[in-house]
Amino acid sequence: MKYSLILLALFSMSTIGNAQQKVINTESQVLPNTSEKKALKRKVAIARFSNETSYSKGIFYNKENDPMAKQALDILSSKLASSQKFILLERSDKDKFVDEIKLAGIDGSQKIGADYLILGSITEFGRKNIGEVKVFSKSVKQVVEAGVNIRLVDIYTGQVVYSEEAKGEAETTDRKVLGLGQDAGYDATLSDKAIASAISKLVENIINNCTNRPWKSYFLSYDNDGIIISGGKSEGVQVGDIYEVVQKGKSIKNPQTGLDIELPGKIVGKVKIDFLGGETSQNEFSIVTFTEGSIDKQNLNNYFIKETK
Repeated sequence: MKYSLILLALFSMSTIGNAQQKVINTESQVLPNTSEKKALKRKVAIARFSNETSYSKGIFYNKENDPMAKQALDILSSKLASSQKFILLERSDKDKFVDEIKLAGIDGSQKIGADYLILGSITEFGRKNIGEVKVFSKSVKQVVEAGVNIRLVDIYTGQVVYSEEAKGEAETTDRKVLGLGQDAGYDATLSDKAIASAISKLVENIINNCTNRPWKSYFLSYDNDGIIISGGKSEGVQVGDIYEVVQKGKSIKNPQTGLDIELPGKIVGKVKIDFLGGETSQNEFSIVTFTEGSIDKQNLNNYFIKETK
């Protein structure tokens, strides 16, 4: 028995000073599936990411410069960009973005240049230390828990098409054996890891909710110079592509919610991409010709172009 205790102590000492980190429920980075058919990219703008918790909010707290909110924004932007399924627009004027949510239809969407807005918030955040004392060792575990809420807004309708909250957790453990080893110090990286863990659970659903809805474009002009629609090369549009032209359905108000609902539209024709122009995702356009059907040139806002499934 005496020798067993000595061997146990020696084995435990081999782990002195080694901190063990663990991230709970962190999903792997979302990477594109090269075997799938290349999808048209959606334009997405992250309107804001706010910190709704009371954590680290002192007397001089500045909501516009919240470090945790910026961490979450950077993490979400990085994960969406890594999927290679979106064109991420710069968040240069977030107040403008939020105001635009109230607008429905093409007029509102063109001012932002995005198909979807993402509104995010950190709803829960906490840090705790858990101590454990054994015969020959003592350990202190640091645990950080974070809750993140995401809302995805369709710019063209102004409606929330997806909303979900997820939680993430990260921890690190420091041990001392026979009084030897480091004391557990404050680990600032756990905040990032816990937030990233929560956001990782939501990214795939954001991607699915965007890509499961047809890519859309709108008529910009229709005159003697040609028929011009929005969208171009950076979104995956190619010369020779064929897209359906849809006349918008009737808009009615839901008496329960007070929101306008657009009824399904009617396919009235098809267009073919003849030319791609523009230098950036913000000013790209395509010149098209009708292969089937026609539209009323005087009411371009009554129509939109969508990909065929």
